[in-house]
Amino acid sequence: MSLTTGQLAQIRKILDQRESLLNSDLRRELDNREEYRQLAGEVPDPGDAAMADLVVDLNNVEVGRDLAELRQIAAAKVRVEDGSYGTCVGCGADIPFERLHVQPTATRCTACQSIYEKTYMQDASRSSL
Repeated sequence: MSLTTGQLAQIRKILDQRESLLNSDLRRELDNREEYRQLAGEVPDPGDAAMADLVVDLNNVEVGRDLAELRQIAAAKVRVEDGSYGTCVGCGADIPFERLHVQPTATRCTACQSIYEKTYMQDASRSSL
């Protein structure tokens, strides 16, 4: 089952909308970062400074998450253009449109994604500091 032209157009629209939203979020998060730095620099109280540092750290995590998703969107757009979009990297089967509609950056069918998560996510949960 290949995706129809209409389905690919829907996917492109979803990817474009999400990309635009993430770019807006990144701009806002980066603007907020400067405000928090100013707050941390102005406040002599150690508690307030620690809180400002925590907010900046959380902001950094959000920026990293957004950048990772933007990379996934860019990769999905490349797959759309080169014709490989919607093909599972695990088994080579078609990824159902319904899955792509809700997760347009998906690179695996549901079965392969489940195996991937069981294999690699368990390793991540066992790591320690």
